[in-house]
Amino acid sequence: MRIGVRRGLEAHRIVAGTARGRELRGCVKMDQAKAWTRVRGNLRLSAGQRLFDQWLKPIVLLDSEDLETVRLGLPSPFMTNWVKGHYAERLLMEFKALLPQVRSVSIETSSARATRELAAEPVASAGAVMPIAAAEPKASADRPRFDTRFTFERFVVDTSNRVAFNAAKALAEPGAPRFSPLYLHSNTGQGKTHLMHAIGQAYLDAVPEASAIYMPAERFMFEFVRAVRERDTFAFKQRLRGVDLLMIDDLQFIAGKESTQEEFFHTVDEFMREGKRLVIAADRSPLALEGIEARLASRLGSGLAADIKPAEMGLRRTILDRKLEDMPGAVVPGQVLDLLAARISSSVRELEGALNRLVAYAQLNGEVVTIEFAESVLGEALRGSQRRITIDEIQKAVSSHFDVKQLDLVSQRRAVAIARPRQIAMYLAKRLTTRSLPEIGRKFGNRDHSTVIHAVRRIEELRGTDSEIDGAVRSLMRQLEA
Repeated sequence: MRIGVRRGLEAHRIVAGTARGRELRGCVKMDQAKAWTRVRGNLRLSAGQRLFDQWLKPIVLLDSEDLETVRLGLPSPFMTNWVKGHYAERLLMEFKALLPQVRSVSIETSSARATRELAAEPVASAGAVMPIAAAEPKASADRPRFDTRFTFERFVVDTSNRVAFNAAKALAEPGAPRFSPLYLHSNTGQGKTHLMHAIGQAYLDAVPEASAIYMPAERFMFEFVRAVRERDTFAFKQRLRGVDLLMIDDLQFIAGKESTQEEFFHTVDEFMREGKRLVIAADRSPLALEGIEARLASRLGSGLAADIKPAEMGLRRTILDRKLEDMPGAVVPGQVLDLLAARISSSVRELEGALNRLVAYAQLNGEVVTIEFAESVLGEALRGSQRRITIDEIQKAVSSHFDVKQLDLVSQRRAVAIARPRQIAMYLAKRLTTRSLPEIGRKFGNRDHSTVIHAVRRIEELRGTDSEIDGAVRSLMRQLEA
């Protein structure tokens, strides 16, 4: 009898342990999957598209039962060794920034077939969670998982994006749409995907019984080709055309794909005929798309085409402030945010990625964020995105702002009315150009590099205590950057 009881208790402990183990493995998998989405986005930004596609895109997240270990898989030993040699430390640092409990990243060679299938999924941008398309129309349980941070409330609006923002809000309202399709176009990383996520969330919140699908154009093409190969195009058409809101991102990627464009044209045509909501995003206006059939471009342009212009410095600075609010415990001085806003102007996504890296490096290394630290961590990004501003342009702008002669800035005069503008000009030359300290000194009347160092430090101090000096520097940076 006692033996039977002991065996029963042991069996109960084994079953309970197994259940707890399954629950733990499920939590580990979910946390690591979310972190991996963000890490892939950061890698795509920092490595560049070509290197990412060749070496990093094939990486997939493998199941791990250990909270402290992340397992990554690649399809061949050669690729595994390359990633180990070049990105092992970076991957560990990225995961630690998001999951402090992680102690190691294991890079392994996994099944080539499984790796190809997983790697075929679209890559999310930095900080984003890739939404998953609804499986069946009208099924609220299959609601797409949009990134909850990409809402209308968190979209920073100014004159460069106001029309697109207002059009997106209008399309998300319940009732008959005032226009469709809505065609959003801009350079990469300016907020198109943010607005599409916001439209999806707002519309489904307002009309819970509605259905929606969001997918990149590459995914549309992939699923269509697979449906043709499997002779199941009817199910593909029924799924896409049956929803109330369809959103297709990065349309330019189906340029030159005739059969895909044919199918997409009929999808657009049906949505317009039935008066349903359709949102398209691309990197240029409909008529400027190369390799897109004229009749398709005409259909897309018949709705509302709203462009998003590159963010000006003021908007970039506001975006950084908003992003910093989402980083509890992160301390980044205003001068560093000014530097990022001034230097990284090509893409809002790159701007946010740079701030992510800066904060992560500082926290992982126990460093205080300063301008020098930012330049050492983000040197390549800051130099690569920097507009070629000359010291002569800086001297002209400073002399005009302070109503002094440009010759005075390079003279030996020491009056405060001349010396302070000269120091500001040296400070701007150091921050906005790639010139060395001796080169800057020579441009200001053959002064020694130590004089330039003193000027830079002095203006940095004054910006923290003198609002007038700080305002003048901000104004000049905006003027020069524009």
